Amino acid sequence: MRIKQSIEQSIQLKQEILANGQILKTIEDVANACILTYKGDGKVLFCGNGGSAADAQHLSAELSGRFYFDREPLNSEALHVNTSYLTAVANDYSYDEVYSRLVKAMGKKGDVLIGLSTSGNSGNVVKAFKTAKGLGILTVGFTGNSGGEMKNVSDFLVNVPSTDTPRIQESHILIGHIICELIETALFQ
Repeated sequence: MRIKQSIEQSIQLKQEILANGQILKTIEDVANACILTYKGDGKVLFCGNGGSAADAQHLSAELSGRFYFDREPLNSEALHVNTSYLTAVANDYSYDEVYSRLVKAMGKKGDVLIGLSTSGNSGNVVKAFKTAKGLGILTVGFTGNSGGEMKNVSDFLVNVPSTDTPRIQESHILIGHIICELIETALFQ
């Protein structure tokens, strides 16, 4: 049955992540980097396309709103939420520019940019990472197995060991939720 098969595949991938000490260490390192950013009055920005944009917006909302308990909001934004900006820049420049221009406008040294791309090859996310690195912004790539082009421009790479887009995205949300929980607990315990 296809339903059971999908659930089993999701569980199997999460078991692979659980058994991968490098991924677990990277998740912890990313959370610690975000905690330091917030302690230094910085922000965490997110970007992605399609389902990854939805995941970016979801995770940003967990930080700027609340996660497990009521607390002060954290400065976090998904870079695609202003559709007037997005469509104007895509039309006037190119779609590859939409995130890098906002990183220039909103980012500062010490901030964190988390980019989600199951392939790791989304041109606008890669370009945003290059811009971020030039500004002293820490880059965190959430990708699939290979890491794609993002592996070369990520300070931290969380490359989920899969090539199956839905399973990768499910894992990105799990990993993002863990990071949000670690941040919230450390800052508001």
